[in-house]
Amino acid sequence: MCTTCGCGIGQTRINGQSMQSRHHSNTRLHYRPLQSAHDHAHEKVAVPVTVDHAADTLHFGTDIAGTHAPGISQSRMVKIERDILTKNNQFAAGNRQYLAEHGIFALNLVSSPGSGKTTLLVKTIEMLRDRFPIAVIEGDQQTDHDAARIRATGVPALQINTGKGCHLDAHMIGQALQQMPIPDNSLLFIENVGNLVCPSGFDLGEAHKVVILSATEGEDKPLKYPDMFHAADLMLLNKCDLLPHLTFDVDLVIGYAHRVHPGLPVMQISATQGSGMQAWIDWICAGCHRAAAAGQSLQHIDSTLG
Repeated sequence: MCTTCGCGIGQTRINGQSMQSRHHSNTRLHYRPLQSAHDHAHEKVAVPVTVDHAADTLHFGTDIAGTHAPGISQSRMVKIERDILTKNNQFAAGNRQYLAEHGIFALNLVSSPGSGKTTLLVKTIEMLRDRFPIAVIEGDQQTDHDAARIRATGVPALQINTGKGCHLDAHMIGQALQQMPIPDNSLLFIENVGNLVCPSGFDLGEAHKVVILSATEGEDKPLKYPDMFHAADLMLLNKCDLLPHLTFDVDLVIGYAHRVHPGLPVMQISATQGSGMQAWIDWICAGCHRAAAAGQSLQHIDSTLG
């Protein structure tokens, strides 16, 4: 997982331009150097592995770090993850404050590749563009194909290419917000890199994570990727128009999702056929109105104190 391996560092590009590193003053990250056998001969790196003999399964995520990297002890992995996520959370807090002060309702759309995320986003924009100012931040490892699809709707889109990185982080979003003028009381969609693992651990400063699962995927996705479904505030089951042609069990996938995240709201939709989309649109509109009202209150408080 990228909280321990640091994948993609130094390869991020925003609208084709290399992203510059930025650090908070006095809060630099410090990583311990690799320890030599001479200095710490007594400390051996053990590989925590649980063997499920009944299912012939090797489980590398049972120790304190919850993951595994060759040659790195569990305690060091925990420290690295804490450093990375602490830094990310500082940037996320800044993003969240900026968005709140300007009444911007930000949604972080997460899914595996091929769930129909961009098609859903295009359809959503078409239904809402006359009601709110909308902006989109697109995340992909390479190309600006999805951003081009969004721009074709008449909505501004900024592309972040993460290189070898498998997710967006709060620093990237902060850089994007600086480059992309977004009016007050807007709706901001952040389409994350297609990945059900790493984006779950990175707060971007959004109001909600929305996980999208398509009916063409397996019902057990919530059990296989529990962190994502636990972190989400809403689950959209997309491509429901294909259900008559599939052996997909809707009740089963919802039951699995609720096993991971009890009470997680689930909406069944078809972005291409339009079924279920009105409930999704109503949910977004309610969030936009709340964000705008909260932003106005913050601006009033600032003007009073100023």
